[in-house]
Order: sequence, then C-alpha cells, then structure tokens
Amino acid sequence: MLSRMELVDRVLAGDQRAIARAISVIEAETREAWELLRSLFRSAGKARIIGVTGSPGVGKSTLVDQLTTEWRRSGLTVGIIAIDPTSPYTGGAILGDRVRMQSHADDPGVYVRSMATRGHLGGLARATGDALLVLDASGKDVVVIETVGVGQGEVEVSGTADVSIVVTVPGTGDDVQAIKAGIMEIADIFVINKADRDGADRAVTEIENMLALGHERGRNTPGVFKTKAATGEGITELAEAIESVVVVSSRGKNRERERIRVRLRMILLDRFLRLVGPSRIDEAVEGIIKESANPYQVADEIIERLVSSTSAGSPLSVEDR
Repeated sequence: MLSRMELVDRVLAGDQRAIARAISVIEAETREAWELLRSLFRSAGKARIIGVTGSPGVGKSTLVDQLTTEWRRSGLTVGIIAIDPTSPYTGGAILGDRVRMQSHADDPGVYVRSMATRGHLGGLARATGDALLVLDASGKDVVVIETVGVGQGEVEVSGTADVSIVVTVPGTGDDVQAIKAGIMEIADIFVINKADRDGADRAVTEIENMLALGHERGRNTPGVFKTKAATGEGITELAEAIESVVVVSSRGKNRERERIRVRLRMILLDRFLRLVGPSRIDEAVEGIIKESANPYQVADEIIERLVSSTSAGSPLSVEDR
C-alpha cells in the first residue's frame, strides 16, 4: 500500500497506475482524498482543458478519439475523463466510453477514465474537477472532459474547461434545439459531426445566423466546423481551431476567474455537506417526513448548530464516508 506522498510522487511522474489509484481515492470521497488533492494542487495548471458536450448519438466519443490521435501525432500527451450515466444497481458507469477508444489502449501517452455521474446534474460527475486536477498534475498536455450526453442542460463544463465544444448532427433537429437552449451560450466551438448526412450545410448556416443575432460584444464568435469523426475528416482543422481558442483563453483573466469561482463553490459545498454528515441529513429527512417539519427551518437549524460549534471553539470534524 502506497503512502500518500509516494502516491503523489508517482502521479507527478506520470505513472498510469498511480493516476488510476489517485482517482479511485478521490471518488471514495474520504479524508485521504482531500489531503491528496492539496498535495497535487500546486503541480497542476499547465494542461489545456477541453470540454466536449452534446446529445447522445452525435459521436462525441469518436470525435474525442480522433482528436486524441491528432494530438498524439503532435507529441502531446492526453488524459480523457468520459462521464457516463450511473448504473442503478452498482453505482458505476454503464456505457464505458473506453470501449470506443480502444485504439489508444496500449498508448502510455493516453489515459482514459470513465466516471459515473452518481446523480450529479450538469453533465459532469461530482469528482470530475478533482480527477481533472490529478491528470493535469501528472503532466498531461491535454485533458478532455466528455460529458454524459443527456440533453441541453450540460452547461457546467463551461466553468471547468478552457475550450467548450458543442457537438451536434444534421437531420435530427439537434441543431435547432441547441439554439433554443442554454448550451448555445457556453460554446467556444460548434461541431456538425456526421457531416456526410443531408442537411449539414443548412445546420451550419442556421447556427451561424443565430450566433450573429445573439453575439455578445467583447466575446469572440464561436466557430462552426463540419467533421466526419468516423473517417477523421475535418479533425485537423478542428484541432487547429481548438488551439487558437486556447491561446485566446489563456490571455483572458475573466475565464480563469470564473473557473476558480466555480471550483471554490464546489469545494465549499462538498466540505459543508461532509461537515453536516450523511447521518444528520438522513435524520433531518426523517424528521421532515414524520413530524411535517419545515425543510427551510431544518436547514437553518443545521447551519446554526455548525456556526455555534465553530464560535464555541469546538473542532468540526469531517466525517469520512
């Protein structure tokens, strides 16, 4: 069994097994995970973070696989976090995007991890940001987050990634639906995949027209690209566009500030819930059901108890789960 510092050292050296172990520790959400993340944080911050989202069936995994091939040709190392729906029986990821990325299974420069949402909304898993930090600290040049693909509400990725890519396909109405949704506002790049289908040019035109109408001053207009991920067509141009957006993004402090704000909020929320503890939450739920208690009042009481404990100088212990 590796000590925490041994695990940190091996992650920083890029050891694939150590990376896998570290992410497993993080998913367990124990005190060990918190200490591990604190140790790795200062070594992160160099990777390009690419978010890929879109409805199921648009070819996100194939697109990511082809982009990975392109990056590897350029000598870049790649980490991939593929978010999958949660099994109702085991709590694990049930689609396994790694199956669709077998071409890189034996490549030491690529690490792929499927993570289950475990009920977390927004298209990401709860531990996505922490797993991203591990891959970043391990020296990966590019880290891709592929969201679960459950619909148009997957906007959380924009608060995590340097570049957000929205993928759609022609002929299914997805292009029109994306225009109507909040997901339209988070994209740095739009990709019309499976562009050999009828309606690809129309989809490009519709998105470009909507972007022209809704373009915000001071914000670069997202590019719209056509690809055939199954054959690799358009992938080189897409990779070049991603690099251009990364360069622009790295110059702006607003996006960095927003990413830090989102991350800090997530950390505080996680810490607060762990300080409260699952047993106390379960007791509060039972009280609300059996005694018809007011959930707003119960929440206030929980917060008041925590504040009182802190004011009295009583240490607040984080409950390991």
